[in-house]
Amino acid sequence: MRGSAGQPLPRLSNRAARKLFLDRHGLGRPPPGEDLTGLIERLGFVQVDSIATVERAHHMILAARRRRYRPRQLADLLERRRTLFEHWTHDASVIPVSFYPYWRLRFRRDADMLRARWRKWRRAGFEERFDEVLERIREGGPVMARELGGGRRRDASAWWDWHPSKTALEFLWRTGALAIDRREGFQKVFDLAERVIPAPVRAALPDERETLDWACAGALDRLGFGSAREIAAFWDTATPDEARSWCAARDAGELVEAAVEGARPGEVRRLFARSGLGEQAEGLPEPPGGVRVLSPFDPLLRDRRRAEWLFGFRYRIEIYVPEEKREYGYYVFPLLEGDRLVGRIDMRRREGRLCVRALWPERGVRLGKGRLERIGRELARIARFCGCDGPVFENGWVRECRE
Repeated sequence: MRGSAGQPLPRLSNRAARKLFLDRHGLGRPPPGEDLTGLIERLGFVQVDSIATVERAHHMILAARRRRYRPRQLADLLERRRTLFEHWTHDASVIPVSFYPYWRLRFRRDADMLRARWRKWRRAGFEERFDEVLERIREGGPVMARELGGGRRRDASAWWDWHPSKTALEFLWRTGALAIDRREGFQKVFDLAERVIPAPVRAALPDERETLDWACAGALDRLGFGSAREIAAFWDTATPDEARSWCAARDAGELVEAAVEGARPGEVRRLFARSGLGEQAEGLPEPPGGVRVLSPFDPLLRDRRRAEWLFGFRYRIEIYVPEEKREYGYYVFPLLEGDRLVGRIDMRRREGRLCVRALWPERGVRLGKGRLERIGRELARIARFCGCDGPVFENGWVRECRE
């Protein structure tokens, strides 16, 4: 590939690209002294999800990167120290509170988008509840949706019913008037943003240009290399056109186009990268060689197309696929070894035990004694992490590779 001046583009081998991507996603060797907040700042955010076949996704994501991580540590940062807050990227996520000022653009844009969308999707009347909900919280303190009433059901599971007061709560959260004070079980407890987000953070008021510059630069730094679409999708704040304009405005000393090799021979993409990226990638240490279980929502796999191109690993979550049509299983965990995704495993916590139902190696991956021992050690660690006995293996748990 050649650039606009006819010169060959800088080239990044697939091996170097994988090593760089793993490092940027916290799966390389951690910097000395990096704490949990520092790790999340490096990642940018950690997606929150309710499914807990083994443990909830956000805890699995962090446990894959810090062997001594325990869920209470995240709760401490969110609910007591307030170094993190919970809001929206492509989905609900835990985000460093220092990034909060750059969410103001998101609040403004989401207000218009959600009004138009929810007037069609949600029960009518939610906009009339804004003042009432804010006053209730201002006078009475933090609330959960079920405490406001108005749902069709009166039991503790009424959180799923988007009655007007719940919709008002969610809208006021998504647009910045409210913040999440904590979660009880997995239900959000809302409070006024000024009582949750530290005042010095709220005082910062970046304009739209500053926010888009921060978003595009931060996305590229965390991706290592990417297209305008990938840069925009990282935070889901900038549009692809805005990311494209941002890239076009950088000079050659700051940003270059590079030819990045994919996992399969001949799969080379022309992507944006910081100048000198190749030298940085080659200088990184090798990633840890043990096996690690990844959450289906791990940042490494968030962009399925990118993961397939870079690692040759095709992955889909099958929770919404009818059981008889699933290729692997309801909630199957990828396995990372070094810089390769070597397989996937179906396991769940049941009756106090970690039960392993099936393991599928990737094509070309041999399950020799050493690799099975490494997998076994990782599964024993996962069992300890979620307070289970085990692992306990079902008969025939090692399966044939699927093409």
